[in-house]
Amino acid sequence: MKKLCLLMCLAFAVSSFAQTNLNAYKYVIVPKTFGFLKEENQYKLNALTEFLFNKYGFVALMEDSDMPADLNANGCLALRSNVLNESSLFTTKLKVELKDCKNQLVFSSKIGSTKEKEFEKAYQLALREAFESVAELDHQYDGSLNTVQQVAPPVAPVAAPVAATPVVANTVANTTPVQTDASQILYAQAITNGYQLVDSTPKVVYKLKQTNTKDVFLVEGQQAMVRKDGDAWVLEYYEGDALKTKTLNIKF
Repeated sequence: MKKLCLLMCLAFAVSSFAQTNLNAYKYVIVPKTFGFLKEENQYKLNALTEFLFNKYGFVALMEDSDMPADLNANGCLALRSNVLNESSLFTTKLKVELKDCKNQLVFSSKIGSTKEKEFEKAYQLALREAFESVAELDHQYDGSLNTVQQVAPPVAPVAAPVAATPVVANTVANTTPVQTDASQILYAQAITNGYQLVDSTPKVVYKLKQTNTKDVFLVEGQQAMVRKDGDAWVLEYYEGDALKTKTLNIKF
């Protein structure tokens, strides 16, 4: 009996902590597609996910939407949502997860399931059942994260990759000695197709876009690139016709 009471108290404490924790978050970012599907909003699952988060107390936004001012100022106000497919041969099973700005899992729903055979109906039924766990949270945003400084990037709309001009190696006469900016630590935060580097304020300093070459990134909006040189990360950029380099202190 004592063991049962202890387990019940522990379950209540965990549930209360999760709810209090989630009440600190105002927004939920919904991806345009989930990993187990091949198309954007296939079976209308992404739109349904956005609708259900809004229904149960969050402010849900598609990842390519214009972000509100407070979310741009503090990216930690938003949780990132995902739907996982755990289906078996004859049963459709879906689970909803939420991660914070540090990519830590903060919520996992129960598994919604159905034996419905028609794909679109089955996925939507299973998702609605999984969202019963979200409804039970009775989410009410309390604004507590606005009082705490967060080291996290602002959330920016996901845009199509920008065609950038690759930096071409120039002659030695046009380059300057490597500058080192080791005093400023830049924290790498994963975004679509690359990373954004933020300082401790937090402020987005650079957005890096992946290339087909390992450890070489284009810098969005600049005629520059970041590449790995040994154990160091080096920024190469142009000032006029002069190619310059600077060592960056990046923490992944």
